[in-house]
Amino acid sequence: MDKVFIEGLQMEAVIGVYEWERSIRQKLVLDLEMDWDNSIPAKSEKLEHALDYDRLSRRIIEYVSESQFELIETLAEHIAQIILTEFRVPAVSLTLHKPGAVKAAESVGVKISRTHL
Repeated sequence: MDKVFIEGLQMEAVIGVYEWERSIRQKLVLDLEMDWDNSIPAKSEKLEHALDYDRLSRRIIEYVSESQFELIETLAEHIAQIILTEFRVPAVSLTLHKPGAVKAAESVGVKISRTHL
């Protein structure tokens, strides 16, 4: 299966379990790798046959900016479900980074892989 990827998608959200985190917006960074048959858009040269990564990126940024989850694990699951259902992607792997969450680390986060059932 072919892949479409987005790396380093940056957004801000209210995210965290601590009281002080509930009153600020924090930077999150998302890496996505999605299964997609690229042979069809390669032949047709039509955007409607391709996975529109611009539209997908805008949808995810909008969703995350309006969200207020405590755990990035929960947010990652919701992002995966949006991609699988709204964009009809057969499978997605994502890494959600929360830079600055651990002072001594460049970033921490979660990696998940989900498939459309």
